[in-house]
Amino acid sequence: MTSTSRAFVTILGLTAIFATAPATAHAVGTPENPWYFESMRTEEIWEHARGEGITVAVLDTGVDSSLPELQGQVLDGVDFTMDGSGAHVDTDGHGTHMATLIAGTGKGGGIRGLAPGAKILPIRIFTGERGFFTAESAETWKEGIQYAVESGADIISLSSGKLDVVGNRGPLKEAVDTAIRAGVLFFASAGNEAEGQNEPHPPASLDGVVGIGAVTPEGERSSYSTYGPQVALAAPGNDVPWHCEGLDGPLCLHERGGTSSATALASASAALIWSQHPDWTKNQVLRVMLNTAERSDDQRRDDYTGYGIVRPDRVIVDGEGDPGDPDSPPIFRDYEARLSPPATPPPSPEPESDPAAGPEPGADAGAASPAESSGNGSLPWLVGGGVVLVLVAVTGWTVWRRRA
Repeated sequence: MTSTSRAFVTILGLTAIFATAPATAHAVGTPENPWYFESMRTEEIWEHARGEGITVAVLDTGVDSSLPELQGQVLDGVDFTMDGSGAHVDTDGHGTHMATLIAGTGKGGGIRGLAPGAKILPIRIFTGERGFFTAESAETWKEGIQYAVESGADIISLSSGKLDVVGNRGPLKEAVDTAIRAGVLFFASAGNEAEGQNEPHPPASLDGVVGIGAVTPEGERSSYSTYGPQVALAAPGNDVPWHCEGLDGPLCLHERGGTSSATALASASAALIWSQHPDWTKNQVLRVMLNTAERSDDQRRDDYTGYGIVRPDRVIVDGEGDPGDPDSPPIFRDYEARLSPPATPPPSPEPESDPAAGPEPGADAGAASPAESSGNGSLPWLVGGGVVLVLVAVTGWTVWRRRA
């Protein structure tokens, strides 16, 4: 997927609105109470929902279930690595940290996750720093995603954002298609890049996958966060809780948690919403996430934070967001129509103001399509039974990224 547009939308308005948000978004906080606990009103959320009944598959370096905050939170899982030590072994620490940000209970002075009632399904795909997608590992990633689907995962959280393959995206795309058909909500990190470099990569750039960017405590795009049409939402990526000096070390705030951490927190946000509304489909969960995200005054999507920064509190505490049609995706509509053609002839074409309509990416588009970048897309903003369609005028071209 490529784009010839180089028009970028300023996010100064987004920064300004965060400055006037109900909670203070500028406070860095502590490892025990990170800044986003306040801005998302986490304690109030937990009075209504904690993620119970939701399983989040973490495809990563494994999850060390011996950490006090993860005891009882981690399912059996599977290990697809050559190492074969088991899904509960994590010699790198990356996968374990993602799991703590999602479902850590805080026990033993450990990390408190955003959805401490959710369960983690660990799927060990790689063992360390060089665990990017490769042509050789494509089939393994496919197996991992399929395992998540077959095991009943509600959400897939994939905090690696670079598929370093040439002409071998087929296995990954096939696995994503399987997950979407099964009703799984699939999040992947947009990627971390050096300043000035930018290029979308699978899995975030694939149809059906919700690409996640990272933001600072000030509500601005993190300088490293890959931007472009693949970004659908953003979540905290800076100053997130971490175990310093290894998993047995003390807690600290990781200044650059990356789009990895943002993806974990977006997945946790979805788990919270879904646990409060277990009868909703992935389409409805994603729709309210898009419609309640913190965004600039003009309500436009941009290539930096997509439709905005996740705010599960607005759904869970305030009751905002219309879930809409359970069978109509808010984005990727053309893709899902091709993926699952209707058994009966479709009804007559609906007018563009169809309440269920949303941005419609092209064949290889992620969160936004070239059409949207030209002003032909629409924002999935649902109010009651009606809809406000907001023209989107942003895309960007981008470069390689390293693992989040």
